[in-house]
Amino acid sequence: QVQLEESGGGLVQAGGSLRLSCAASGRVFRIGAMGWYRQAPGKQRELVAGISSGGYTIYADSVKGRVTISRENGKNTVFLQMNSLKPEDTAVYYCVLGVGVVETPASVQYWGQGTQVTVSS
Repeated sequence: QVQLEESGGGLVQAGGSLRLSCAASGRVFRIGAMGWYRQAPGKQRELVAGISSGGYTIYADSVKGRVTISRENGKNTVFLQMNSLKPEDTAVYYCVLGVGVVETPASVQYWGQGTQVTVSS
């Protein structure tokens, strides 16, 4: 009965910024890894960024330097600050909770419903 509540998606112009937020609720019994995946129409789901319970982070090469993942200490709450957005960043973004650094879908235990990010050119 764990739910991941996402917010912050929307429509922005190329070069703009968005900040996504996600908080876990329900029966979460430990601090886990959290992160963000995204999926564009006709493309495979891919990891954008992940963060371990201890704060270790990983990023997709396509977003390095433009995206920062962070979390509240001791909480299953995560943020994704996205700057210098490009049209190719357009996708549905999914908040995830799992283990490790949620580096693969197999390490994900819970998925959010997704929030649309659209970057216009």
